[in-house]
Amino acid sequence: MNVNEVIASRANELLGGKRGDKAPVHPNDHVNMGQSSNDTIPTTLHLAALVEIKLVLRPALAELENALLRQKDATWGVIKTGRTHLQDATPIRMGQEFLGFAGQIERAGRRLQAAENELSEVALGGTAVGTGINAHPKFAAEVCRQLSGWLGIHVHETTNHFQAQSALDSLAFASGVMKNIAISLTKIANDIRWMSCGPRAGLGEIEIPSVQPGSSIMPGKVNPVIAESVLMVCHRVIGNDTTVTAAAASGNFELIVAMPVAGAALLESIRLLGRASANLARQCVAGIKATQRGPELVEAGLMLATALAPVIGYEAAASLAKEAAASGKTIREVASAKTKLSATQLSELLDPSTMVDPSDRVLPVSG
Repeated sequence: MNVNEVIASRANELLGGKRGDKAPVHPNDHVNMGQSSNDTIPTTLHLAALVEIKLVLRPALAELENALLRQKDATWGVIKTGRTHLQDATPIRMGQEFLGFAGQIERAGRRLQAAENELSEVALGGTAVGTGINAHPKFAAEVCRQLSGWLGIHVHETTNHFQAQSALDSLAFASGVMKNIAISLTKIANDIRWMSCGPRAGLGEIEIPSVQPGSSIMPGKVNPVIAESVLMVCHRVIGNDTTVTAAAASGNFELIVAMPVAGAALLESIRLLGRASANLARQCVAGIKATQRGPELVEAGLMLATALAPVIGYEAAASLAKEAAASGKTIREVASAKTKLSATQLSELLDPSTMVDPSDRVLPVSG
């Protein structure tokens, strides 16, 4: 309503009148022309979200995915110990882990497309309660056509104005996608923290860029502050989704009055995710360097016994793993003493490079 008055007032000034005049241009009769805040506000929220996704979030996710893929290439030759339940598992390429991260972001882009599809359907034209009273029948379609051209995004009039104005289902869906992206980023940021923890008393499998002087009391300490900032963004986005959920569930009959807080929460989530993703790509992922720690730990890994199970049987392999754990010896050393496998056979079976590409692995027949 305020916009209508400002436009009418300025028009009257240009026509020789004074500010505040309602003639010859009237804010409702000539400017508003059959619009209602009940259809224009949800339309505006959809448009704002679509623009932020296009300009902020999509480019940032693409940048992060590309940075992760570059790390995949750079670390493909690094074989390290895999982990499940935070315990040692069979070997994996570090590049395969980065490939997994990149796959999460690539699929986040797919889910984002679904959110954009939902947001592209707008309520414009429904006026007060969805019936379209006082609106020109061609108004919404023509405005959507103009908006699509101006903004470079596709929007179209809803086929059901009553749901578009009495519910915030599309906004809630889009917020759910943001939460899902936050979940993906949480996984990636946490794994980077774990891989870099130490460097002496932890895993220390990667070095991350030092982007701050370090600890105020411990010289030379490199904290994973970029990953930690991403985690805080993700906490906020997950909280924002709860806000949108509550707002979307609060409607009564033909209107949800909590549209402003839902829109504010969704827009903040989009912007935060975009900035955090770009920052993670530039300030952290791009500068990651693999250390020798991962490959060094592979030979000492107890789960190398998994590769022997098809040959000597599960129980015998488990026994070797237990003895190696108790004695501090490697699986190779225990197997050499406790089995009839030759050094050549053990060398072939315990070659980590054959364990990370199982399609290339030829297993001996258990006898």
